[in-house]
Formats: sequence, C-alpha cells, structure tokens
Amino acid sequence: MVCFCYYKYDLKSNIVSKLSILSFNINGIRAMAKKGFLKWLAKEKPHILCVQETKVHDSNILDDELVEPEGYNSAWNCSVKKKGYSGVATYSRERPLKIQIDFGNNILSKEGRLLLSEYQKFYLLNIYFPNANHELTRLPYKEEFNKALLNYAKKLDKVKPVIMTGDFNVAHQEIDLARPKDNVGNPGFTDEERFWLSKFLKSGFIDIFRELHPQKIEYTWWSYRMGARQRNIGWRIDYFIISKRLKKYISKAYIMNEVKGSDHCPIGLELKF
Repeated sequence: MVCFCYYKYDLKSNIVSKLSILSFNINGIRAMAKKGFLKWLAKEKPHILCVQETKVHDSNILDDELVEPEGYNSAWNCSVKKKGYSGVATYSRERPLKIQIDFGNNILSKEGRLLLSEYQKFYLLNIYFPNANHELTRLPYKEEFNKALLNYAKKLDKVKPVIMTGDFNVAHQEIDLARPKDNVGNPGFTDEERFWLSKFLKSGFIDIFRELHPQKIEYTWWSYRMGARQRNIGWRIDYFIISKRLKKYISKAYIMNEVKGSDHCPIGLELKF
C-alpha cells in the first residue's frame, strides 16, 4: 500500500533548453525542514528535485509549504504500513505529463520506494533502494527489488530515455568508498549488490558522474559515527543513472558535499537539449 498526492501548480513554462535536476536523501523531511530545507530549495532553484527517505506515511500531515513549495508541483509515494519509514517525493517546476506510483502487483509497489515522472523528452525515476541491513537480512529482498527495477527501466527505455536517481544503497567500485578492504561483504558493498549494478550498466545505462569523472573521489553518504563526515570517510551511494543516448545532452554531473542537514548530501545533473 502506498499514498499519493499530486498538487497541480499550473505554471506557464515552456520546455526549457537547460534543465537542472537535484537528488537528495534527506533522512526525514520534517527534520530537514527544521534545518532550512525550504531556504535551500529557494536558493538552488532546480527545475526538479527528487528526495528520498521522507519518513512520512501521509504527506497530508505536513505543512502546505513543505508539500507544495512556491513554484513547484509535488508528487509523493509513502510507505503507509510503517510510520517514519522510507518514502520518496519529487518536486517539479514543470508539470509532468504523467505520474505513477503503482507498478503492479510486485515489489516495486511496496514500501514507497519508487516514483515515475514522465516528461516530454525522458522518464524520471526517483528511487530509494532497500538497504541490505546488518547481517544481510534484507539482501534477498533487495535483489528482488533490483531485478524488478532493471526489467522495468529497460521497458521504459524502449519508449524514451530514462533518468534514474536516488539512494541506491551500494558503492559500485573501490573508488566509491573510503575503506573498501574493510567493507568487503558488508551491506552496500557485497558482491551481489555490486554485480547487479555492473549488470545494470551493461544494459544500456551510464553512471554519469563516474563517466564524466573517472578518477574523482567524492562521497555522498557518511556515517554519523566517529566523526566520519569531518574526516571524509564516506561512500558514494547516490547516483544519476541515465540512458546512454542521453549522454550527449549532459553538461554537468556533480556532488554537493558542502550541503549539510542529512547523513547524505545532494547530487546534481544539468542537461542541455
């Protein structure tokens, strides 16, 4: 079961030639709101913002300005069976052609982890992947989710290009975390999770940050323990994964590691059509 709210903010906007998309695991939207979330959004002014781990079971419990910031549409997918858990939301200046949160009787429709927005030139998937958890108790669940997501993305890609973003909860290569040898086999760095992402990237998709910055070491998540962020002992587990044929339109892919307020930081993508 999921909840869905779609607020129509009828903007008189044409298709923009330059498009900015941000993605941010906010680790609780109510907590982030107290840390200046709306001021940050007003400052950055992305065309689209995808957030993960909203931790609300119903967006109607939030203040109106948080559900529908000035100048933005919003769509929400919440985990209604468990309060304070999971959830994704997409804010968009331009009204999408289509919003979808029900993906049939399968794992993609559970726990409020996936939200599809369709635009004229691409599909956008806002995703909060399951965590394999300590002792890998949810690794089988994550593998099932991963398989279903890949199949779904491939079907979409046959229609129009796909942009996928969010918290993938996996570091792909050793360059993507500060201490790879110490974390082999740990949640987020198991052979199974890494193999799946490799398989994904061989199926017509690109990790665009790594494509543009092959040797760059930057992270998107840090543990709250042991001063990990101050010491920059982090992981890159938040991604923009795009259809290969979109690469020619990408002007910039970046990590905003100076932005605080969550154990994650935002990531960004700029396109020029």
